Amino acid sequence: MKRQRPQVPLSTTAKSPLLPPPTPPQTLLKSRTTTTTTIQISSKKSKRTILKPTTTAAVGKTTISSTNWAPLGLIQAELFLPLTFPTGQTFRWKQTGPFQYTGTLGPHLISLKNHHENGNVYYHIHRSPSESAAKSALLDFLNIDISLTDMWAEFSVSDSRFSELARHLQGARVLRQDPLECLIQFLCSSNNNIARITKMVDFISSLGEHLGNVEGFDFHEFPSLERLAMITEQQLREAGFGYRAKYITGTVDALQSKPGGGAEWLSSLRKSDLQVVVDALCTLPGVGPKVASCIALFSLDQHHAIPVDTHVWQIATRYLLPELAAVRLTPKLCSRVADAFVSKYGKYAGWAQTLLFIAELPSQKTLLPSHFWTINEKKSATKKEQSRSSQDLQASEDSGK
Repeated sequence: MKRQRPQVPLSTTAKSPLLPPPTPPQTLLKSRTTTTTTIQISSKKSKRTILKPTTTAAVGKTTISSTNWAPLGLIQAELFLPLTFPTGQTFRWKQTGPFQYTGTLGPHLISLKNHHENGNVYYHIHRSPSESAAKSALLDFLNIDISLTDMWAEFSVSDSRFSELARHLQGARVLRQDPLECLIQFLCSSNNNIARITKMVDFISSLGEHLGNVEGFDFHEFPSLERLAMITEQQLREAGFGYRAKYITGTVDALQSKPGGGAEWLSSLRKSDLQVVVDALCTLPGVGPKVASCIALFSLDQHHAIPVDTHVWQIATRYLLPELAAVRLTPKLCSRVADAFVSKYGKYAGWAQTLLFIAELPSQKTLLPSHFWTINEKKSATKKEQSRSSQDLQASEDSGK
């Protein structure tokens, strides 16, 4: 399923560097009492240096701003952005236009979009110290060496349901994120929803270097481990992180104690077996098997990692292990679920599971034929349709008066 990297043309480099636009004042997340505070928190007890969000880009760095969108060499079946970015893999990319998402990869600020006519993928570099480095980072981030269409075709031969889902959900690609960035994001995900996770991740991101503003969104380079080490648990708690605050600061401390550095230690796990990776990650505060599997799948090249939660358990008991439908999920059964996915889909089982998971998201159900919906979902859709019809009828009667 490996594919050669496309020789994509570079977009035109502008003659003058991009100037960072004005940045709105930064505020912290709402706390449980719905009040907001600013980041300038004094903490006499803490030994950590108080870190403030950055609101202006660094001066003096070589930057470029491309004036045109350039083709990335991917069709929609290989990458459909609405099925890749807002589905729980990453929480740092923002929708900045129709079928368009913007984010940062290291020091690079980049937008991606599916063309409105043919769905082909285009990219636009807003800011980067090196355009070639930005392109290379983007291709790596998108796991470009793996052919999604070849993979889906192979899975579809032995799984008719997957085959039909794949036709309606083309382009749901698994990303290859920076391990540290992925780890911190999923520490925020524990017992949380996507909207709140995103706010937490935005707060942490704001502590990195400001790279620019696109369509009203501020974008920052993700803070380094050294910069993360300057955040206090108290700051995070006052920002609304709750119990996750101690896990983040504890994990940062644990990573800093690793020989050779925490970032290097995380990257080295890409060369290890999955169980070794999961066991190693689970030594970090706040990381359990499910979070470890997410990090392994989305950043450490463990393409057969299966993050098992109640949603994946429901998928497994419905289609792979129906004999366990009435059984309660336990840690031991999590391993059985993962084994069932790997047995059916092989070394890219994590990619298959990702598509099956996306197919269960309420936001994506509308893309599927009604026979993929549950009875309750059909009833809910019927009620909504009846409500719309009633509103339309009332509006028609009112306009005729």
